[in-house]
Amino acid sequence: MIRNLAGRARAARLVMLLLAGGVFCAPMAAPAAFALSELNGPPPAPAANGENPTPAEAPEEAAPDEQVPLEIPMPDPLVDKAATETKDAAPEVVQPVEVLTDVSKIPAPVARMRELIVEAAASGDIERLRPLLGKGPTQTQVTGSGGDEDPIATLKGLSGDQDGVEILAILLDVLSTGFVLADKGTPEEAYVWPYFAEKPLSSLTPPEKVDLFRLVTAGDFAGMEEFGSYNFYRVGITPDGQWKFFVAGD
Repeated sequence: MIRNLAGRARAARLVMLLLAGGVFCAPMAAPAAFALSELNGPPPAPAANGENPTPAEAPEEAAPDEQVPLEIPMPDPLVDKAATETKDAAPEVVQPVEVLTDVSKIPAPVARMRELIVEAAASGDIERLRPLLGKGPTQTQVTGSGGDEDPIATLKGLSGDQDGVEILAILLDVLSTGFVLADKGTPEEAYVWPYFAEKPLSSLTPPEKVDLFRLVTAGDFAGMEEFGSYNFYRVGITPDGQWKFFVAGD
């Protein structure tokens, strides 16, 4: 009897100790469970088929805003390359020039004036040109003359010698070449010697270059190519026989 009571007493103390331990440990475990719920959220609900649910994928982190580089517009080119290439690609159109050589087929007044100039120049006396140069509004245009100056004095000043012999020789050489009818159908219409004055240098044939080199040197020709056209002396006579000009340059 006494032994049974002692056993019950020990059992009762053991139960009390276990109960005391459970009460004591419960408050210690609760904070850990609360902290876990705060971090991971509520536990997933069990699947309807009894299988373990698949862990939820972690949400993707929001990508930071991408920095779009600032594009600065390029300025327009100073030269329109497309237009330039188009222009360069277009072939140069060279208008055909009819070179004349038969003086008998030109108007008689023109042929007569040319003949008189040739005779005066061949004489070696520059004064014989004076009556052919005209006066006033119809006076022949001479290089370097302002209109009021004596044209003979001007021609002497252009010559390499004081008597004007060189300029007479040049006049003869110019009138011995082929010629062209320039500005046809206009008030400026005139027969012009030499024909190089109205024809592009790039279009000259080898025989025509020989004609040109009878008037100028190779150095002069190189200068003309750089200038862009014939710029030596030339003579112009209108269809009615007026000696219009004897000039050099453009």
